[in-house]
Amino acid sequence: MRIQPRQQILGVWRSLLTACYRGEEWSWGGRNGSNSISDAEQLLCLLYPATEIDGFGLDRPDDIAEDIQSVLSPLGSPARIGATLVGVLEQYIDRYTEVGKSDSGVEQDIPVFAAGSYLSSANSQEPTAEQRRLDVVDSYSMSLTLCLAALKFLRGFHGFTAGQSRPEARELSARIERLDGRINTRLTAAMVGLVRSFVVNTVKPASQEGKAMLSMLNQTGTAPEAVVDSVGRRLERVRIRLRNDLTLSQTPGVDLYDDRLLFECGWSWSLVDQAAPIGFVDLPIASRPGYAVARPYLHFTVVALDGINDLTSVRTRELDLLDTRQRRLAEALQLRWDLAQRYWSAVARFGSGRWPLEDIPWRTSDGEESDYFSLVVSAVLMQDLLNREASDDDLNRAAPIFDELARRGRIISRLTEDDPAREMHSPGVTLSLLGSGDAASGPKLVWTVSDYATVLLKRTLQAARLSRTMETRDDLELLAQSIMDHLDRRAFREGPVTGLWDDPSRILGGPEIHEPSWYFTERVVECLVAAARMYREPPLRSPDLVDRAMELLTEAEHLLNRELLELGEQDLSSNRTALALAEQRLQRARRLIDERPGTALSLASQALLELDELAYARFDATRSV
Repeated sequence: MRIQPRQQILGVWRSLLTACYRGEEWSWGGRNGSNSISDAEQLLCLLYPATEIDGFGLDRPDDIAEDIQSVLSPLGSPARIGATLVGVLEQYIDRYTEVGKSDSGVEQDIPVFAAGSYLSSANSQEPTAEQRRLDVVDSYSMSLTLCLAALKFLRGFHGFTAGQSRPEARELSARIERLDGRINTRLTAAMVGLVRSFVVNTVKPASQEGKAMLSMLNQTGTAPEAVVDSVGRRLERVRIRLRNDLTLSQTPGVDLYDDRLLFECGWSWSLVDQAAPIGFVDLPIASRPGYAVARPYLHFTVVALDGINDLTSVRTRELDLLDTRQRRLAEALQLRWDLAQRYWSAVARFGSGRWPLEDIPWRTSDGEESDYFSLVVSAVLMQDLLNREASDDDLNRAAPIFDELARRGRIISRLTEDDPAREMHSPGVTLSLLGSGDAASGPKLVWTVSDYATVLLKRTLQAARLSRTMETRDDLELLAQSIMDHLDRRAFREGPVTGLWDDPSRILGGPEIHEPSWYFTERVVECLVAAARMYREPPLRSPDLVDRAMELLTEAEHLLNRELLELGEQDLSSNRTALALAEQRLQRARRLIDERPGTALSLASQALLELDELAYARFDATRSV
């Protein structure tokens, strides 16, 4: 199916309000119950497009488009939509904030990032209540994105309310100011959590971990010692910056001076064991002990990178949303974001032959293998290419990888009986949260990820946006449409959740599901936002098409000048009108020839036809005389 971001996002908004807004009350919770992550995902289904796509904004009631007003009419009039959203944001902050004392003894808001019902155990034993309160990197990243979206909305809406003199407007303005401060506190805490969850892991080449890493890096059968030397040279700059530039919460016990060791970097699943405190932030999360093992997880690394990408975006910088402490944290996160992307991008494309990324499935340093890991590494690669100059060769090689992952994930190929690919979608890939059993007397916890299809769609759209080769972009756009077909078949078709996700039983079999997954729905919305960004870009321009358009334009302008010579000054007939129209077409064609040569060619062709009709009419009139 064709991806139509505006229509599909408005469809999600309509369904969201049908499912969640009844009797002027917001209903929290979904398939996995209510927790700090799920409720943030629920809100982001609405707020993320509203703050990331031009024309979807809700902070200026007078500028809300008519179709958006119609879809959001359950929230009230355009002026009431913003006030209702302020109330829902207040509810979220109230639900996930505790009042406590800081390290300095001052009473303050303490943000809660508990993963709650998203956590499960590796066996039949239920996680303890204390374990349910554990944070994960998804908590920090999703809160980071939510807080930024909320601040963008609130700052704009406050400008609208502050200019009014009515008592209710002044009261709303005061509420917005208080909410702004509380969201800022949560944003600071989320940034601290991400800084203290970053980890560097050094590995001896002869260890089991080292052998697993070399098995992916060595695609040519080279001697291990030579591969280690080559990897060291390729990653030398990353190693030096990890050693010298990281000044906040460094990973303890890591030797980055010994270039005979392999290393990896990224995000663990939560605050890392023995992570150094951050002294300039007076919140418990800045000094609280961590439990996560000091080893990067691919899934949590991509999740963190996506959140930090929102933090470092041009829109965030332009709005000047961050205070002094947050800017310092943002600099620390941007450094980690850059180094992690550079590391995994280099590892994915290491060597002169076949890329390790092309050797599907990817094997992690702990020996685990999965197509999902290959997909996640490709996601980091795309994010890195998106933020620097990407060569056509890189994108041309990446496109077949996405196609292969779509086939192996049974998104564009037939699902067979007892197909292991089924498990990647439902219930999903299970990640062991090493160190979680030490957090409290409870079982070892696991985290389940079922976003294979949405990760693939988002990264395919990003690759299509980057591609400068028409054939490659066309292949990627066709693949994206096929993935959207897959996702459309998994959307609910009946009941109050119609139009939301996810009912995998529709194509994967198994028991029917009747409650929405905000985890999955929010990620579909992210894909639609990515599609909107791609469509905002100018279309690809073919040099051959530019030359062809220029040839037609030159001929048409010459013929126009000749016709104008034949036209008398007093001639007010239809001939003058036709020539004026042809001249307008040619002027527009010249303006568009560099950006949209196909359109310029069409305009020049139309002008040529009109000029030929005039020339023939004059010839016919002369012949008849």
